[in-house]
Amino acid sequence: MLKIKFILLAILFSQFVSAQEVIIDKVIGVVGKYPILLSDLQNTMLDQDKREQSVNKCKAMELLLFQKLLVAQADRDSVTVSDAEVENELSRRMAYFIQQFGSEEKLENYYGKRTNVIKDDLRADIKEQLLAQKMLGKINGEVKLTPAEVRMFYKTIPEDSLPLINSEVELQQIVKKPGFSVEAKKEAREQLEGYRERVLRGETMKKLAILYSEDPGSAKDGGYIANVGRGMMVPEFEAVAFKLKNGEVSTVFETAYGYHFIELVQRKGDLLDLRHILVIPKMTNNDFFRSKQQLDSLYEEIKEGKITFEEAARKFSDDKETKQNGGLMINPATASTKFDNEDLSQMDQNMIVTINAMQLGEVSKPMQFTGVTDGKPAFRLIKLKNRIDPHKTNLKDDYQKLSVMASNDKNRKQVKEWTKKRSKVTYIKLDPEYLCKFESDWVLTPTE
Repeated sequence: MLKIKFILLAILFSQFVSAQEVIIDKVIGVVGKYPILLSDLQNTMLDQDKREQSVNKCKAMELLLFQKLLVAQADRDSVTVSDAEVENELSRRMAYFIQQFGSEEKLENYYGKRTNVIKDDLRADIKEQLLAQKMLGKINGEVKLTPAEVRMFYKTIPEDSLPLINSEVELQQIVKKPGFSVEAKKEAREQLEGYRERVLRGETMKKLAILYSEDPGSAKDGGYIANVGRGMMVPEFEAVAFKLKNGEVSTVFETAYGYHFIELVQRKGDLLDLRHILVIPKMTNNDFFRSKQQLDSLYEEIKEGKITFEEAARKFSDDKETKQNGGLMINPATASTKFDNEDLSQMDQNMIVTINAMQLGEVSKPMQFTGVTDGKPAFRLIKLKNRIDPHKTNLKDDYQKLSVMASNDKNRKQVKEWTKKRSKVTYIKLDPEYLCKFESDWVLTPTE
């Protein structure tokens, strides 16, 4: 299921980056009332190439058939996605695209369109993919395998087919995030209070947001953000926004991003259209390196045995996810505590060199890194808790990986069974040129 979901998500980016290409299009298949276009197939094959996979027309065609079948079934089962869900996913994808291009301006220059126009172009495709994901989740449900089932799956794998696990490490961390001085926070708040007073005296929020807001995503649009649903913004922002009446201007409030105030443009059921202005306190070099100095002192105390790494993590770390576990880090890709070199390189380019030079139980000196969730620079100490040598997969060392493999195997079987069953009762027709020997047992409508 995870692999299928990743592929469904990846297709859209290949469609997006190939938008400049001129394609003579035609319908090459239909699933229910949903057409498959030649351009869909070409873009999916382009995505295979971009992910350095062998380009396979049949696999690409089956993936498109499966996505359309999921959407057709979602229609029958009244599975829906809300405008807020679509908007949230659009915002996430646009942030990814901007990161790939280097800046919002470069993205807009490449396509000759404003970001909001690009989002509108993608909205229908995003909605279809979210429907497909939600339907896939309904098919598979939440697979929970017992240890006995995992052991049984392990026994079905031939000895010479057991995957080789690369060298892995378990790590602990203590994180210090640079903070703003009291003076900088006071200055930012007073600056924003001044802008708010100007709005209350009759100046337009749009003009002031364009001139002064430091939110890169909305400033050029006059601070305007449409279709804001619950769960899309940080809690402090939502707590203020959803209490406002149409046309009302909030007081100044603080979030992790800085200071804001909001004007509610209109409420549309559970969605809000609003404008906001953000001012971020200015950080000095002293503010930035103060956190490093704190870790320098902590490093010396740990080294001298005055405090254990675990105690220090619980007392002083700014990372909420790891501090209560003595700083033990969780690999987001596998939900386990183990990281291989690929995981480490994605987390921090300098991490592999640092870890490879460390002894078991050793603590690194403060290292600068960029936070995954907030994109802000911070510092951390790393402790090498454990190192696992390369080995063949086994139950003792790799139970978590085997559990995931077993769950994916069960999901694949459920999906194949569901595909055969639903394709029997769904109108599915393909252009003869694109008929293939597919992995699943598709029941297609005969060609006239």
